[in-house]
Amino acid sequence: MSSDDGDMENQAELEEKTRLTNQVLELQHTLEDLSARVDAVKEENLKLKSENQVLGQYIENLMSASSVFQTTDTKSKRK
Repeated sequence: MSSDDGDMENQAELEEKTRLTNQVLELQHTLEDLSARVDAVKEENLKLKSENQVLGQYIENLMSASSVFQTTDTKSKRK
């Protein structure tokens, strides 16, 4: 094996290591971005759940305050 063959092999290994290192760094950044997005979605989900509960309670209160939604016993009113 000549010196040139060894140099070419080392160069190829170095290029492969550099490519893999860059790929790992890119994947790390992608993972960080996805993790941040998951955290933001979780936070938004909690906020919406809380708003849903408030709206549900509000609707329940409106329905209980309105005579339209009150249950009536038709038999007792006829007598």
